[in-house]
Amino acid sequence: MSEKKKITRRKALKIAGAGAVVVAAAAVGAYYEGLFRPLTNPETPVASTPESWAFGVMGDTQWTCLTDPAGENPNGVAVSIINQVNQEFIKKGVKFVIQVGDLTEHGFDADIAIRATAAKTLYDAGIGFFGMRGNHETYANSFYSSGAEYPGPANGSIDYKTNGNQFAIPAIQSNFPQTRGNGGNTFGAANFSSDTSVSSYLDGMAYSFDYGTPGDNARFIIIDEWVCPDKEVDAAGYPFGHSVGEQQSWIDGRLDMGTRGTTHAFLFFHQPIMPNNHQDCLFSGYTNANPDMQNAFYASVKKNGAKYCISGHDHMYQRSLVASPDGTNTIEELVCASVSSKFYGPKALNDPNWFGQKYRETSISQELYTVGYYIFTVQGPNVTVDYYSDDHGNWASDDDYPGNGMPKHVTPSLNFTKKETWGYSTNGKEFMIGGTGSADLAVIQDSFKDTVAKILSGTYANTAIDYTKRVLTRAVNTGWLERNNTNLNSDVLTLWGMAPTGSQYNGSVLKTDTYTLSLSYGNGNTSDDGSFGLATKDANGNWVNAVSLNFGGTPKFVNGPWNSSYGLGTYGVDTATKTVWAVINHDGSFAAANGIRLGTS
Repeated sequence: MSEKKKITRRKALKIAGAGAVVVAAAAVGAYYEGLFRPLTNPETPVASTPESWAFGVMGDTQWTCLTDPAGENPNGVAVSIINQVNQEFIKKGVKFVIQVGDLTEHGFDADIAIRATAAKTLYDAGIGFFGMRGNHETYANSFYSSGAEYPGPANGSIDYKTNGNQFAIPAIQSNFPQTRGNGGNTFGAANFSSDTSVSSYLDGMAYSFDYGTPGDNARFIIIDEWVCPDKEVDAAGYPFGHSVGEQQSWIDGRLDMGTRGTTHAFLFFHQPIMPNNHQDCLFSGYTNANPDMQNAFYASVKKNGAKYCISGHDHMYQRSLVASPDGTNTIEELVCASVSSKFYGPKALNDPNWFGQKYRETSISQELYTVGYYIFTVQGPNVTVDYYSDDHGNWASDDDYPGNGMPKHVTPSLNFTKKETWGYSTNGKEFMIGGTGSADLAVIQDSFKDTVAKILSGTYANTAIDYTKRVLTRAVNTGWLERNNTNLNSDVLTLWGMAPTGSQYNGSVLKTDTYTLSLSYGNGNTSDDGSFGLATKDANGNWVNAVSLNFGGTPKFVNGPWNSSYGLGTYGVDTATKTVWAVINHDGSFAAANGIRLGTS
């Protein structure tokens, strides 16, 4: 994170959608315990289902307080926060973690060594760690005398030309040899590549690797545009090195859908393509800089089906759909929540340093002043992202941390809860819902082989706004897996993005607006007594009646078609159209299934 003057921190609003999102309350959804039973027959595979695996993502990890009374955060590294997030990754069983830059506050070699030591807990658990440089890893060259706190450049300018530790490149290469496939901490990652054709200094700095097995794998591409000993370009208050434009040929080659050999691809970098606090961006300047370079990058990402670009720098959770300067391509960007003692809020949309570029950004979701992390789960064509953050939030920043009347400069115990789930599939569709006024969810329809999915009713009220009062647009995605259970009579639909950030969570599903979902079914075993219908998976992975996971409502079976008068909890089978349907208010995966009768029989 930059040391530029930050905006005045405001108290996080405790109302839905107004910047800092409502903390999830204790779930009150009805499980109807004892009233339903899961499928009881053995799960006999009838089609292959890919195994799922997960990786974690974490944001900037600086310690920015002037003191450290507990002695837990040496060398400007937020070890007290990192340790708590690392335990979350271990509990979630991820294969590796990617951190999006600003590993340290000061960027000295000793600081980077401390950050590497903080990753040892992951290594000991068999989990990999892959980091990258941020602007703070370039600071040790000129900003600091030995052991001194950063005072800021006296004249307001930045001189990076003093090349004391080569802008942290050797320190990162030696402490994180896994970024070049060396050192034994790769934990199954393979096929490493670095953009050394542009500069030898990018070895292990701009890099990529693969993980997974064919049909169930992904490529990870890390971009480093920061100053190098062989190149410095000053723009937007930062020293940039080898630009995205210079690296575009390597990026194209690593992204190429026809040759990369992976189902998915993800891109990571420190600066966002469209920030919300900082106004410098990935493209060597402000968000209006180098439009041709931007257009080429956006086109390559879109053409090759890389769904998400993931960054840090802003110390807030922001998810947006961003259009290229020429308006021909869009990228979904995730800016990661803070894992440090620093938190920022968004700058006003009319700030002159946006140079009129904010029109290109559609705000999807946002949460401020919280510590958070992300779990990406890959299962064949499907990717699910779960966002977790601490249930307290409203933390103060920098030398005021943590605030809330707690001991100054001491990290409290953090309790993380799931706040949001979204995702996509290579075989599904995306629907951008709302933006102004209410939106009809019935536009969401998709099919896979002989299974047809339709939302028959439901409205996204669309009242949620972000900190700058932009109405949030909901990105709803569909995806499919083939049926793998003899009790299923349809393929499996997943609906992502139906629940807003901060929704109630009952340990299995997140609460959504009420809607009616319909799925067609095939010619297998069916019945019209309530034991066959729309099913979803509970927290234990059992297929259960979809209405049994509703938040409230009254379960009621109807032998016949859906009617608009039916309330939450009503479900049925329409044999005339060969569809099952249910009025529900949660997200998840769904299928037509036997053995889901509500009741004890």
